[in-house]
Formats: sequence, C-alpha cells, structure tokens
Amino acid sequence: MSEVNYILKNGHVVDVNRNIDEVMDLGISNGKMADSAKVKNPTVIDCSNKVVAPGFIDLHVHLRQPGNTAAETVKTGTMAAAAGGFTAIVPMPNTNPAADNAGAIEFLRQLAAKDSVVKIYPCGCMTKGYKGEEMAPIGGLKSAGVYALSDDGKCVQDTELMRNIVKYAKSFNLPILDHCEEEKLFAGGVMNEGKWSVLLGMNGVPGLAEELIVARDIMFARECDWKIHLQHISTAESVELIRSARRKNIPITGEATPHHISLTDEWIKKYDTNYKMNPPLRTEEDRLALIAGLADDSITVIATDHAPHTATAKMVEFNNAPFGIVGLETAIPICLQELYHTKVLSLSQFVSKFTVGPAEVLGFKNYDLRNGNAADITILDLNDKFTIKANEFKSLSRNTPFDGMSVKGRAVATIVDGKFVYNIMK
Repeated sequence: MSEVNYILKNGHVVDVNRNIDEVMDLGISNGKMADSAKVKNPTVIDCSNKVVAPGFIDLHVHLRQPGNTAAETVKTGTMAAAAGGFTAIVPMPNTNPAADNAGAIEFLRQLAAKDSVVKIYPCGCMTKGYKGEEMAPIGGLKSAGVYALSDDGKCVQDTELMRNIVKYAKSFNLPILDHCEEEKLFAGGVMNEGKWSVLLGMNGVPGLAEELIVARDIMFARECDWKIHLQHISTAESVELIRSARRKNIPITGEATPHHISLTDEWIKKYDTNYKMNPPLRTEEDRLALIAGLADDSITVIATDHAPHTATAKMVEFNNAPFGIVGLETAIPICLQELYHTKVLSLSQFVSKFTVGPAEVLGFKNYDLRNGNAADITILDLNDKFTIKANEFKSLSRNTPFDGMSVKGRAVATIVDGKFVYNIMK
C-alpha cells in the first residue's frame, strides 16, 4: 500500500524550535516533512483555524503491560495517547515484571511494533527489580534501546546508590527521571498534609517529603553535571528549588501535571478516589506556584502521569484506593483551560511544554517540522467546546476527576510518520 502524501493547508503553524508562529502550508511526502510546493499527488487537508505543531510527547505514562492488562495495554494506551494528541510517549518501567533488563525492553519493543499507534520511547529501571537496593544493568538497558532511566512510583532512598546511578547514567548518556519521595515522611499518607487532612481526619503527606529529594537530586545533578528530570512536581518550594538551580545552569528539569495545575486538596472532601494521586493534590498556593513556574520556564515540561486503574480497584475506601488517574485524553483541554485561555502562557509557550521541553530531556535535537524530519504532527482546535466523557475514552480505564467537565480546545488530529492515527477534524 503506497504512502498518502498531504498538504496541510492554511494551518497556524507553531514550531518553537524554528521560531515559526504563522499561518502557512506544510507538506508531507513519504512520511517526512516536505516542501509543500513539491509534494506529488497530495491529498489537501484544510487546517484553517487550526494549530499545527510538532507532535506532542508525553514523558510520563503507565501502560500496565505486562502485569495489569485489565487496566491498560500497549494498544489501548497508545490509542488514548493518539486521541489526546500525543505522537510519542515514554512508558514507565514499573510493570510486573519490572523493565529492569534487556529482555523486558525487547518484549515492550515487540509489543509496540505489533500494537502501538504512536511512538514508544522505552524507559528502564534504575534498580534491579525496582526495589531500590542494587543498580540495574544500565549498559544492557542502553544497548536494548532505552531512552531514559526511572524507578517511578518509588524513589531510591540510598543516597550512595543514587549517586552511582547518576554517574553511570551519564556515562551511557541516559537522563534520569526521578519520582521525588522521602519514604519515611510519606509513609501512610493518602493526601496533602494540611488544613484539609486535619478536617477530614486523613493521614497527610508533607511537602517536605518531596522537597528533600528535589534538593538532593539538584545536588547530584550539580556534582555529576548530568541531567536529572524531576517528575510530577507538586509544591511551591520544589518549584523555587528548581528555579534557583536552573539559574545556576545546573542540568535539572521538572514537569507539572494537568491535575496539579488545576486541582487542590480541597477536592478530597468529596471522598472520591479519583482525586487520590501521588504526589497528592496540594494547596492553592502550590497550584499557583506551579503555574508561575511554567510561565517563567522554571518548569519546562507538562506530562500526564497517565495512571490507569480498573473501576474495581478505585471503588473502595479512600485510604485503600490506589494512587493515580488517567490523563492522556484530558491533558490538552485541561491545560488549555488553565494556561492558554487564561493568558498565562502564549501559544508558543504552551506548545513548547509538550514538544521542546520533553525533547530536550530526551536529548532530541532539531525536534521540529523542518523538511526531512519525520512527519509527527499534532493538530489542535483551540475553540472546540465539548464535555469530557470518560465512557468514551480509548483507554481501558475511566479513573478521572474530570468526567463531565465542560472545556474548550483539544487535539483534533494526530499524525505519526505521515499517517493519521487519530482524526476528528471538522
């Protein structure tokens, strides 16, 4: 079957790396970006009043395969990614068994080749068995094709071990993606420690549990001169620590999630387990600090931490429910609502958090729509008003606090290697 060539006509192209923010035509030929005037026998797609951007990347996704295919699979998770506007994702390695060896990475690559509709950039564990006790075979993971290392869901508590991991990761040119959590301070907590944990009689998680590890990782990044990316930052102090470190040119980056920039711990009073996540929802002060960090580029990445769970798993008492919510299919509308339509971020700043930011963490150069690059494209309609309906998700799981919310703006088409993998353009 021959490739279909396209001209994307009259789209508002936002290509941050090349400083392009204007209405223009783009060509796609044989899966690559091409001069629109030279594309042969094209299908013309009218992109008037649409934003056309490099494909969005999600640095933080849980696919649950192997181990919990009732909650998600590579196939359903990547379909959800495509529907959310993401052309590439980084699945976390805390599967069962953990992705801590070359065989596990090869298994994921085979699954992706068969079932994935978007690009998958594998991530390997930092420690064997995801236990935080012994370094994983980083060289073997690199040879198997991982793009990063993480023990997401847990945090390596042994500082000597973590220091050595950072050094080895540098020697193999692999960024660290770290879940910042001091276990003893976190132990038993189910929500943010503060006014609402007291009023609701729930065990709280202090912000200090995150901030201690943020500070530690900044020191490791400084000492080793290597990239550490701090996952799902949730507190104002964490943002300030990152801001200060980046001003000193320490190779540290951070990500914010759509739920941490749109919700606070007050929502827990509903006792709805779809508001239970790790790190927990924090205060309004913390939420606003995250938004300020995105605005001044202290925080360069937005990632979903897409964490699917079955309805059965979530339908228990709040204390016993697992942490996490799905996010791939709600990220863009929630972030447009909180960041773009409120004029906190310009359109190019908004696009950057999903493109240039994650690409820089992964070490991708020239991540843009220049001719010859892979035609990985996200098309947005900023004014499409709709209601989020969890029962229509491509994901196998429905654990979202945003079900029924009225929003404006979403991805309407996703193109991977020149092929439409999702398209609801009107």
